[in-house]
Amino acid sequence: MRNRGTGALLILLGMLLIMDMPRYAAAQQDNVAALVAKHRADAIRMREHIHRNPELGNREFNTAELVASHLTALGIEVRTGVAHTGVVGVLKGGRPGPVVAIRADMDALPVTEETVLPFKSTVRTTYLGKEVGVMHACGHDVHTAVQLGVASILADMKADLPGTVKFIFQPAEEGPPPGEEGGADLMVRENVLQNPAPEAIFGLHALPSLEVGTVGYTIGPAMAAVDHFTIKVRGRQAHGARPEEGIDPIVMASEIVLALQTIRSRTLSPLEPSVVTVGIFRGGERFNIIPREVHLEGTVRTYNPEVRDTVERRMNSILEGITGAYDGNFELIYDRGTPSVINDPDLSREMAGYLAGVPGVERVLELPPTMGGEDFAYFANVIPGFFYRLGTTRPGQPSGGLHTPTMTADSGSVAVGMRVMTHLVLEFLNARAPRSNP
Repeated sequence: MRNRGTGALLILLGMLLIMDMPRYAAAQQDNVAALVAKHRADAIRMREHIHRNPELGNREFNTAELVASHLTALGIEVRTGVAHTGVVGVLKGGRPGPVVAIRADMDALPVTEETVLPFKSTVRTTYLGKEVGVMHACGHDVHTAVQLGVASILADMKADLPGTVKFIFQPAEEGPPPGEEGGADLMVRENVLQNPAPEAIFGLHALPSLEVGTVGYTIGPAMAAVDHFTIKVRGRQAHGARPEEGIDPIVMASEIVLALQTIRSRTLSPLEPSVVTVGIFRGGERFNIIPREVHLEGTVRTYNPEVRDTVERRMNSILEGITGAYDGNFELIYDRGTPSVINDPDLSREMAGYLAGVPGVERVLELPPTMGGEDFAYFANVIPGFFYRLGTTRPGQPSGGLHTPTMTADSGSVAVGMRVMTHLVLEFLNARAPRSNP
């Protein structure tokens, strides 16, 4: 990978910077290893159950019940019904210290699973008026199971825990159903980052392109802002054999799709990361009829707010120009969605330095920014955040990419995820806990 050398140097620098910080004792590290071994099987069992019984955004009723029951059994203070189906747990340690939050998302996708996993999903439901399969094709089952495992470990360590850990189990990361609110944005508006207020928040995401035992991170801009647009291109219906009597929206829409690509290639700097994609082109009912209307729908991905503004402005100009030239008209709905995920630079460098010392982590990589989106951004816009990637593919076992029917996460990644997140939480708390007087 192009940035491996830079990543290794940053990790070394981070380790040197934190050498004088109060890392948690070797005996406590041994205790963590023993507790991971103790709770690993239960966490994997919960992962398999969640994977077999996936639920779409704002409908995670059974998953939320499982989460709340597990946290309650651990003696953790629990609040349910946050942002519809979200669950929040607060574990107060036996020693004074700061508050840190960790977040896991619980929702699945309308994807029909095509893996050979013995616990594969066969669930079907109705989504946007269509019958669809439901699958954890983005690894949220792993995220939830890892966080439940971390809760088990830290609950066992409660007496010696220097501070408070807030466990945020979030619904609707993939977006709420049309016409509903949900996700991280709604959780923040419902004050999930208050009472108690964390100083920082950590999150992880499965990445099937990385093997189990590998962890990746990005300092600064990590994931793009996600916008969604719909366009109605309107003309005048006519017989296909008499085009001169109509105004053809298919021809207009075809030119629009091509012209939208010039925003990226001719309006923006080639050094500015951006994507303009039309994912839906729908129009017409019969082969010999010029329709009245064509529907276009797609996404825009950016990092720079000024670039975001420019893309929307240019889209309007292109639509006005092309439809005006044909005497047609248009309607554009441009919905600004999740902002970009910006990992706090100082926090990220510190946490990257800790990653190299996690037992079970064989490789730590600095990853380039991606044009994928994540609503973890709403949390990281309020408090410093560190969002990293967890390798989930077993060597020699193929896996499809995220959001595909063949995405497969090996259960071994659950234990690694538990180790990594527990390690980061303890390092963070211990580095900031009040020092006892000699």
